Amino acid sequence: MILTFAGGHLVNPDEGSSDSDALAVLELLAREAPSSRFDELLRTARQQFLPRERLRRLERAVRLALDVRATAEQRRRREAGLAALVDTTHDLSSHTDDLDGLLHVITSHARRLLNLDMAYVSLRLPGGGSYVHKSDGETTALSVGLELGRGFGLGEYAQSKQAPFWTSDYLADERFPHSPDIDEVVSSEGLHAVLAVPLIHSGAATGALYGASREIRHFTPDEVSLMRSLAVLSASAIEATRRRARIETALAEAQSESVRCTSALARMDRLAATRKRLMDLVLEGGALHDVTSAAAQALGGTLVLWDAEGRTLAAAGELPQLDAASVVRALVDSHAAGAPVTVGGEGLPGVWATHVTTGVEAPGALLFRRPGTPCAEPPTETPSEPLSEEDKGLLCATAQTLALVLLLGHSAGAAAGPARDECLEELLAGTPRSPRRLAERLRRLGIDPTGRHLVLIVRPEGGKQGESAAWASSYAYRHGGLKTVRGDCLVLLIPGTDASAAASAAAGELSPLLGHPVSVGAAGPTAELSSVGKVYQEARRCLDTLVALGRTGGTAAPGDLGFLGLLLSDDHDADAFVTAALGPVLDYDSGRSTELVRTLEAYFTAGGSPTRAAQHLHVHTNTVARRLDRITELLGPHWQEPAQALEIQLALRVRRAQRAVYRRPRTTEHTQADREA
Repeated sequence: MILTFAGGHLVNPDEGSSDSDALAVLELLAREAPSSRFDELLRTARQQFLPRERLRRLERAVRLALDVRATAEQRRRREAGLAALVDTTHDLSSHTDDLDGLLHVITSHARRLLNLDMAYVSLRLPGGGSYVHKSDGETTALSVGLELGRGFGLGEYAQSKQAPFWTSDYLADERFPHSPDIDEVVSSEGLHAVLAVPLIHSGAATGALYGASREIRHFTPDEVSLMRSLAVLSASAIEATRRRARIETALAEAQSESVRCTSALARMDRLAATRKRLMDLVLEGGALHDVTSAAAQALGGTLVLWDAEGRTLAAAGELPQLDAASVVRALVDSHAAGAPVTVGGEGLPGVWATHVTTGVEAPGALLFRRPGTPCAEPPTETPSEPLSEEDKGLLCATAQTLALVLLLGHSAGAAAGPARDECLEELLAGTPRSPRRLAERLRRLGIDPTGRHLVLIVRPEGGKQGESAAWASSYAYRHGGLKTVRGDCLVLLIPGTDASAAASAAAGELSPLLGHPVSVGAAGPTAELSSVGKVYQEARRCLDTLVALGRTGGTAAPGDLGFLGLLLSDDHDADAFVTAALGPVLDYDSGRSTELVRTLEAYFTAGGSPTRAAQHLHVHTNTVARRLDRITELLGPHWQEPAQALEIQLALRVRRAQRAVYRRPRTTEHTQADREA
């Protein structure tokens, strides 16, 4: 009997054909035939009623062949798994700078290694328990961020035992404690088989790697071992990523600290430089205003110095209206704390106060405010930034410097007061000592005998003669001048060239201090100290003129009084008067050969009529109009108003008289009149 099986070999029923059976099995094994082909071989042999011993040997050969094939298949799966692990290691090493990217690589490779439906990673929390950090293959948004809780689920069990743990059907398995939140996610995802492998680094579990299938599945030892190998690699990679993140964070913090230290060092250098500058100002004889302005510029805000009675001694900018009671409370707090404090009250955003103590007077207040950011709607200002420690230190240093200036002025003014009064009285009386001895005496008092000086006569309009005299002593000392008292007036001799500006500055400092107006007459400058008495008389006439004109509380120098100043002046400087009234027009005519001065004369002669002025000049009316427009640009928009017009007409008359008296030749250069017409 001849038997043909699917492999194409002939199987004889004789005893001697058992070798053929083995060859047939080997051929199927070599061709990697499916199990059904081996079953077909056995089924055919049984149908042919082979001898029992031969059939037994054939069955044994088939079993051995299937075992060999299973072993080979297992080896191939292991090799494939190891190759996949090598690829995974390569991918893990390229994502150590990003934890999320690393966990995504881990979960995606876990799914491919074991042909899973879902994979996810949980990491332990500092206080215990863990949470799902990353997942792959999920169909809902419930998994990522889920806190697994302490003692619940496969992951906690695997981490506590530091060994893999799996179940073929999670919800039906009662071997471990269940959590409602975890069960809800498992149910929502439709998961059954779940494998949890601990992530262990340095002997401690840092989380767990999970693989899950949506079918009931029994994980083989090889699959569990492969998942555990992936977990070992993942734990090292996760720890390396975390360590790198910690290093980068520490590096960033170190860089930030370096920037902060550099910035603090720069601020300290700035503070030291500003303190040196303030001290240099004091040593150079700087006044309160000089120190206040320099400090305000360094601090970037408004700085105001008050005395004990709330009067402004020096200011750089303006502050909002302050409540005196709030300032007093702030001064008390500042003195107790030894540092600047904020001033309370409504509408005072960012106003700081620190005490200024000299030891010989009641404490004053140094107030500071840094502007905030303007707001468009409503048009208000946001509160300013809090002061840094460096700014507070600079504010305290400024308060100490101002106290030193006050103390020096008080001490020096009081000590040198009699000598200064005596010296100035001699100069005013016109009976000084020899020029050489006078120069030596002035130098000892800190006065430059070769400089140009002004005379100021200050009359307080509200009494308080004692306070005024004390202020005058300090003011004269701070400005390198002399002071004396004559009747109800203070007389100051100070260096300078602008009498009008000096009068305004003195009144601006003394009037707030006394709390009432101050009238100041000034004259000069003079470079000859022998003529101080003459300049004093001129300043006196300016002060008397202010009173006569009803301008009590004002300031005036000869240049401020116009033609009255010309009449009151001892030297009758007519040229200066003409220049003050007509200077821009004269310069314009001289530089461009125009006839604006002649046009002015014709205009005033014609009673302010451009038409009649044009007839007098023999030019077109439009030419006169253009010339008048140019004069307006040069002299200002108010030159035709009565006061200024009178000054201009007087200047024109003085100039005409000068030209007639001194027979000054008239310029006969060609003009632009024709072109203007």
